[in-house]
Amino acid sequence: MSEQVRYITNEQGERVGVLLELEAYNRLANPLALDDECLIGLSRDELQALADSKLALAAQNQLNDLLVRNTESQLSVDEIANLDYLLAQVDQLTILKTRARYTLHCLETVATVA
Repeated sequence: MSEQVRYITNEQGERVGVLLELEAYNRLANPLALDDECLIGLSRDELQALADSKLALAAQNQLNDLLVRNTESQLSVDEIANLDYLLAQVDQLTILKTRARYTLHCLETVATVA
């Protein structure tokens, strides 16, 4: 990226605008869009709801039951597969919640800089 700044001037030679390279504009206009970990397009309320979300109650109860029975080695092959599936869902939900918190943090940082 070139660091050269170009100005737009009026007929009197006064600077009335600035010409930015697209990358510089994108960094200024929407700095979060350049961070692949940020969840773009969600409101702060939506991000907070996601950050506070939990596994559905029925799935959580099923997971708790399977975990208890797994420690006692009482699971069938199908139940083990279901346990693995629920644990994978928990992992994905944890990643989304973390990204939502991270995005909220980034939004707060950008707001304090602006």
